[in-house]
Amino acid sequence: MKNLAVNRRSAFQAALLTGAGGFFTGGRSSEARGETANEKLNLACIGVGGRGSANVNGLSSQNLVAFVDVDDARAGGAYTKYPNAERFKDFRKMLDQWGSKLDGVVISTPDHAHFHPAFAAMQLGLHVYLEKPLAHNVWETRTLTNLAKEKNLATQLGAQRHAMDNMHRVVELVQSGAIGRVSEVHSWVGGSRGMPSLPSDRPAVPSSLDYDLWVGPAKYRPYHPSHCPYGWRFWWDYGTGETGNWGCHILDIPFWALGLKYPQKVEASGPEIDSDRTPKSMTVKYQFNQTNQGSNIDLHWYHGTPSVLKELGLSAKGNNTLFIGEKGNLLCGFSQRALLPEDRFANYSAPDAFIEDSPGFHREWIEACKGGAPATCNFDYSGPLAETVLLGNVAYRGGGFNWNAENLRTEGNEKTQRLIQEPYRKGWEIAIA
Repeated sequence: MKNLAVNRRSAFQAALLTGAGGFFTGGRSSEARGETANEKLNLACIGVGGRGSANVNGLSSQNLVAFVDVDDARAGGAYTKYPNAERFKDFRKMLDQWGSKLDGVVISTPDHAHFHPAFAAMQLGLHVYLEKPLAHNVWETRTLTNLAKEKNLATQLGAQRHAMDNMHRVVELVQSGAIGRVSEVHSWVGGSRGMPSLPSDRPAVPSSLDYDLWVGPAKYRPYHPSHCPYGWRFWWDYGTGETGNWGCHILDIPFWALGLKYPQKVEASGPEIDSDRTPKSMTVKYQFNQTNQGSNIDLHWYHGTPSVLKELGLSAKGNNTLFIGEKGNLLCGFSQRALLPEDRFANYSAPDAFIEDSPGFHREWIEACKGGAPATCNFDYSGPLAETVLLGNVAYRGGGFNWNAENLRTEGNEKTQRLIQEPYRKGWEIAIA
């Protein structure tokens, strides 16, 4: 992979750092660390309000030495609970000061602000825990996936439900052949979140917030509470909609169970496309030629309840995935599962468990950072998952295509190619050295 560098904007800019040394100086190589199993990691947390607070708590057994957040008010709880962690608003300044002393970073920022801190930290040789959907676009996702492998880093995508016992049992049922060869899967998230109202006022930026840093590399829009601090999820410039929000959690189930990686074809439909805001509903059809079933699989994703449930007389309550197999069906959610039709499986005995219990989702990453086994949602696995999720949004916004995964090309629909890699705001550009 070619070496990349980021133009540093703001008062902390000294130079554009390119070449073999990477983005910042002073990083430690993963091979040189040699931490012991009992030694605590030195971690920095980027984004410590909202979802970030849960990740801070999940990693509280380690040395949390630096916190980064653009909003002092939202970060206030973490600042109070961990008064010894040094505080920053700009991750670049934190990495300049702490990069050589850290083992890893934990990134819990909005989607549009995932790539730059993750890329910078990884160039320093730091391990990364990163919230889903990994990045804001497909090119960013693949770039981080490749970089993690190149530098042999411990990574974990925040698909925390992967550690749940029921998820393990579902995968075991599918992979042991309980319902025979699977030909199609339907996965969904309910609700109709999306399409927020267009702002009609121009409120002042809160004094606690550095809004320019919050926007970061994305398109600048005047501050409004409809997208900052949380509604960003439903604006294309900053978020990836309900598909990006839930796709990495829910599609994790069929991805894991069926050994999926990259789709060969992606099609999508939904309400009229809005150039600024994500939809209240949509459907995606992914076609996979490479599976562990020995045959092609159609994976259907729905923002909304799929009609197949009504056709089969099934309930969506507590469920989010339906496997269709040659011997029967498997209906499941994160915490429940059922083999159907029930009378056909009345005397069925589940296979002995063969997926090892997780020591805890954050603990997996901690142990991987210290030289243990890779975390279960490391980027080798979760990168293709996140990429597939984002390809659904690409197909909805630009039309269907055949996916050339090797070259990141939307074949048969070149106009959609523009959505694979998006431009950055001036001062945040990526340069290839």
